[in-house]
Amino acid sequence: MEIRVSADGRLTWDTGRAVCALGRSGIRHDKREGDGATPVGSFTVKRVFYRPDRLAAPATGLPRQALDPAMGWCDDPGHADYNRLVRLPHAASCERMWRDDGVYDVVVELGHNDDPPRPGMGSAIFLHVAKPDYAATEGCVALALGDLLSLLAACHPGDRLTVDVPAGSHYPAGV
Repeated sequence: MEIRVSADGRLTWDTGRAVCALGRSGIRHDKREGDGATPVGSFTVKRVFYRPDRLAAPATGLPRQALDPAMGWCDDPGHADYNRLVRLPHAASCERMWRDDGVYDVVVELGHNDDPPRPGMGSAIFLHVAKPDYAATEGCVALALGDLLSLLAACHPGDRLTVDVPAGSHYPAGV
């Protein structure tokens, strides 16, 4: 299945559609660490993490893994663990996966800059829960929890999330 994300904040898949939040800097072809942009491209939908203290494991054909408070994601381009799941505390800069704000209650790992990770080309690009007001993300794609769970119910290994810009468009966020 292909999941399509458009620059105007719409996500579609075989059996559904939803509004989504994108990076605060829009979408970009030349994604860089810390730029706040959602990368243009097609990325494998890899595995689902979830907060077991807040909800049951989501129904999906994808691999699932319960989060715990010691999980992090390395965002230090100079470290060997860059753009990888790590255990906290960690010697390098890392994003905490166990968040209080609910946006990582369900978080999907996307195959962005991971085979192998190239330093500085972006890390921790996920599909996750949107804030209630659909506030911009740091570069991820975010959906309302119900929409994310509906999408995940249709997902299987090998599915892809594609962020693109329609031909001939002039999206202002540095595409």
